[in-house]
Amino acid sequence: MPEPFKNFFNPALVAGMADHLVRQWPDFDHSGFVADGCDGLEALELKDRANWIAGALGRHLPPDFRDSCGILLAALHPAEELNLAEMDAGITDDGVKGWAVMPMTIYVAERGAGHLDVALSTLKEMTKRSSSEFAIRRFLADEPERTLETLAGWVRHGNSHVRRLVSEGTRPRLPWAARLDNFVRDPSPVLPLLESLKDDPSDYVRRSVANNLNDISKNHPGLVVDTARRWMKDAPPQRKRLIRHACRSLVKAGNRQCLQVLGYGPPQVAPVGMTISSPVVTLGEWLEFETVLVSNSVTPQPLIVDYVIHHVKANGKTSPKVFKWKTVTLEPGGALRARRRHAIRAITTRVYYPGRHRVELLVNGEILGAADFDLDIR
Repeated sequence: MPEPFKNFFNPALVAGMADHLVRQWPDFDHSGFVADGCDGLEALELKDRANWIAGALGRHLPPDFRDSCGILLAALHPAEELNLAEMDAGITDDGVKGWAVMPMTIYVAERGAGHLDVALSTLKEMTKRSSSEFAIRRFLADEPERTLETLAGWVRHGNSHVRRLVSEGTRPRLPWAARLDNFVRDPSPVLPLLESLKDDPSDYVRRSVANNLNDISKNHPGLVVDTARRWMKDAPPQRKRLIRHACRSLVKAGNRQCLQVLGYGPPQVAPVGMTISSPVVTLGEWLEFETVLVSNSVTPQPLIVDYVIHHVKANGKTSPKVFKWKTVTLEPGGALRARRRHAIRAITTRVYYPGRHRVELLVNGEILGAADFDLDIR
């Protein structure tokens, strides 16, 4: 069984960080910091461990924020363009890098109010050895205009991690992070940054741009569709991949405008239905169904074939959930027979209730067939 990731923040990491800090500032209380940073650490989860170590930094670094940032920067690993594997390796004899930098970035976020220029400059250097995507959000929330102005100057930075910070840090709904409600309501200030990064030479950066747009699509689908349509014009292959990744939630939701932008028009297929071979499913077993699609088109047509299960809720009503199935190109007159086994099993993210459920066939965003099944909870 793999080691829980939270255990990366352990006493050895705290001691290794202390080793580098005392080299840069001889007055640093090495033993006091280690005792403080490790006290109660084992009982905490991942982010709480990082926050706890950041708190210990705040209690043991100099009170002057600029001086403290200078010490932290000097303790970093000297290499400025580390790959992801090198980052994951953590602290080495050369300096602090990887996830070990996370408590340092939290310290900057918590102590940097009123010192925006120093804080952002420090986070820029830290993100070269890890990522400051969580910490920079404090400044995007508190001083968005000045922070965005700084980020606009980083979109052509020579370090890919710095460029990625521009797009990843401004994601409205970044996982593990507090939402940026100002960008959830109005993402327009972020779009010029994404525009500048859409053809970035790094796939690492472009995927971040796509994830940012996917976040935006949750609240502003039309804005993302319009952006995708504009970006599709004369798009090179790597930009097309970015757009497809950015539109994944809209595609899953069957957004027809988005599907048309991606080249998926109304499906030209013969009327089809769905056949369920398991009309009664017991929790823990499989729902099995199949369908046949026959092309009526005189040209090959790309099809996104998904299915929707309408799950019964506690109040007896149903809630739809879209599941991915197939992406195919159906030749003129061609036929596609597709069969699916879908596990109906207890999971932490869903509570199942007995009753009549429905499964629908979704082709290029259009419902082309449906059938019911009963779920038995024993």
